[in-house]
Amino acid sequence: MEAFSNAMQRQVLSLPELIRTQYEDLEPKTRKVLSFQEIFNVQRIVLTGCGDSLAAGMAMKYAFEMLAGIPTEVVTAIEFSRFYSEKQMGVDCQNPLVIAVSNSGTGARVSEAVQRAKQHGCYVLAVTGKEESPLGIHADRILKLDIPPFESAPGVRGYLVSLMALYLLAIRFGEVRGNYTMDQAMDYRYDIQAAGDALGEMLPEMNDAALELAKEWKDLLCYDFVGAGFDYAAAWFGQAKILEATGKLAMHINSEEWFHLNFFARDAKNIGTFVVANTVNPAMSRNKELLHYAKVLGRPLCLITDGSDRDFGEEVRVIRVPKSKYPMTLTLTQFAPLALVPSFIAEMIGEEYGRGTKDEWSFAEGGAGVINSEIIVR
Repeated sequence: MEAFSNAMQRQVLSLPELIRTQYEDLEPKTRKVLSFQEIFNVQRIVLTGCGDSLAAGMAMKYAFEMLAGIPTEVVTAIEFSRFYSEKQMGVDCQNPLVIAVSNSGTGARVSEAVQRAKQHGCYVLAVTGKEESPLGIHADRILKLDIPPFESAPGVRGYLVSLMALYLLAIRFGEVRGNYTMDQAMDYRYDIQAAGDALGEMLPEMNDAALELAKEWKDLLCYDFVGAGFDYAAAWFGQAKILEATGKLAMHINSEEWFHLNFFARDAKNIGTFVVANTVNPAMSRNKELLHYAKVLGRPLCLITDGSDRDFGEEVRVIRVPKSKYPMTLTLTQFAPLALVPSFIAEMIGEEYGRGTKDEWSFAEGGAGVINSEIIVR
């Protein structure tokens, strides 16, 4: 097979080692960042962020609810900073706990959101790589991310570390609150390490499958990404990487709403459709129906799953991702092929990541489009 290599692909290939080293860094940090009393005080959680950080919250909402047993919302930074009801903030021991995720900590909306949270009596935990950033400065506690430098590309490594940080926090919360034994908590943690090992074994096959798909789909007009529940975040992430890496049109939707909306798109043969559907997902029956009718429409299809097409009763192209002992651990690896495919398409069509912030995109150089925005705290 013809060799292709690019910065975004190399980020993906670095993930198994990153899982190992970040586990060693984050596991002790997540034990200490909040005290027992602070964890017991939490009655409600709001996860907020922008871009990939928001997607990490989408994935890990279910971890906090399933493991910690705490009602959890995912709220975009602009919704929390400009629209979220004040009546829902600063209630009973500084609830909700607002967990704001941003590796750089410099985005204006995230800074605005946490400033508003503090102003109205919430407790803020920042998950960031920069303690001196606007996010870090306005937080009550900081879970410090230390991601080793790597060549620049649309974010892959940062997304993984954000997922790991939130997952380890959720495990710790459930452990402290007595929802399971310390041995069970350690088994959840061991599954994270096992996921890194499994990804390392599967990446060569995954890389080749993504490259072959990219060759066939590089000239398609647009791409559709579908998932439900904890698989939905990976679908959201996939559409983000298509936009960032290739500049092509992309959509994201859940597997129910697909039948209400995206199902009707014309020129189906030119819509590359990724369905993220793991075999343990409670939406399995709907995902099977979706694959069937997408085939009827003649859509090019790729199923991202820990199983095979036989599990879904349809003969479709599959890119396999690692199985895991616990459902939430799937989120740490299932997004990898959804970064590989855009990395190859961008290389094949000669597209610069982020349009190179040139010409009409020059205003966004250095992230200025999200950093230099008026902050209004109310």
